[in-house]
Amino acid sequence: MGFIWTVIIGFIAGVIAKFITPGSNEPAGFILTTILGIIGAFVATWLGQSLGWYAPGEGAGLIGAVVGAIIVLVVWGAINGRNRAA
Repeated sequence: MGFIWTVIIGFIAGVIAKFITPGSNEPAGFILTTILGIIGAFVATWLGQSLGWYAPGEGAGLIGAVVGAIIVLVVWGAINGRNRAA
C-alpha cells in the first residue's frame, strides 16, 4: 500500500508543483508533469528516510512530495533549458 500511496501523493504533488514552479521550461504535458511529480514523491520519501525524518516503510506526506516535485521540476527545467541552448 505504501507504493500506491506514494504514487497517488506524487500525482497530486506534480499538479500542485506545476502551478507553483515558475518559468517556461516546465514540462508541457500533463502526463510528464505527473510522472515528474511521482518521481519527486519518491525522491522526498528516499531523502526523508535517509535523513531519519521518516521511518522505514513510511512515505513522504503531501508537503514533502510537493517540495520533492518542485526540486525535480526545477532540475528538469535546467537540464531541458541547457539542451535547447546547445
